[in-house]
Amino acid sequence: MDYTPDMMERDHRERGFNSAGYHFYIPRSGYRHPIRPLELAGAHVTGFNKESIGVCYEGGISAEGKPADTRTDAQKQALLSLLKELVVLYPDAEIVGHRDLSPDLNGDGVISPDEWTKQCPCFDAKKEYAKI
Repeated sequence: MDYTPDMMERDHRERGFNSAGYHFYIPRSGYRHPIRPLELAGAHVTGFNKESIGVCYEGGISAEGKPADTRTDAQKQALLSLLKELVVLYPDAEIVGHRDLSPDLNGDGVISPDEWTKQCPCFDAKKEYAKI
């Protein structure tokens, strides 16, 4: 199903936010939609909104409704380009997914899949973008 920036805006407002919570949205086409000004705190990950930039891509769910890496080549290129630009603005930033910001429930220093609050981005962003 196609999901537009306007749909995201509507859905986030219906959830009680005053606007879409992500700073950028990248649909399957790979077009980069700026959604929220960078100077405005996001509303995309509890506990980390004030010190993070939220990037969302269309997809992440298989045809069967299960979490899956469904990124198109255009999305992969757009994400990489955007992240390279953001690292110039925020050189000390660490690139992670929502799942990497879940609480370490068992206190072992590792956030394992059974502790993930969200499974997105459905790929290991920390590993994939470690060399940026």
